[in-house]
Amino acid sequence: MGKRSETMRIELVSLLNGEHAHMSFEEVVAEIPLSHINEKPPRTPYSMWHFVEHIRIAQWDILEFIRNPLHVSPDYPMGYRPSPDAITDEEGWLKTLEKVHSDLRALKEIARDPHSDLFAPLPHAPEYTIFRELLTAADHNAYHIGELALLRQVMGLWPAHLPYLTGKEN
Repeated sequence: MGKRSETMRIELVSLLNGEHAHMSFEEVVAEIPLSHINEKPPRTPYSMWHFVEHIRIAQWDILEFIRNPLHVSPDYPMGYRPSPDAITDEEGWLKTLEKVHSDLRALKEIARDPHSDLFAPLPHAPEYTIFRELLTAADHNAYHIGELALLRQVMGLWPAHLPYLTGKEN
């Protein structure tokens, strides 16, 4: 693997991790009180869990699109979000978090794998490449991680020991 290819793979993984200019998924979901995962802020149709579940579904869809030529994506847009009235419990919340983490690990493994030809057309979708799909996953995650961060701010759900997020000095 050439130096440029190695650097590009490192930067793709960094982008997927939410490093540099973005908050990571781990940071935005850390210490969210379970009592608030189904709460919806005023004038917002979705809860914290809805946003995290949407990240999970979209990220899973991108991963499966890369690795499974027979994959069928959910119907858009309804298949990419739980129903606005759906709720979850602790088990469902933890399952959603674990799936986001495991699918993100799989995307990063693809990015790191020197045998992954990032720029070759996907056999089942020649207008798409792995590179494009990894960028789409990173971009989509960053967008919704930002929304989650703002929801936490509006709902007052940042832990007190993080004054730079709460806006309050200790």
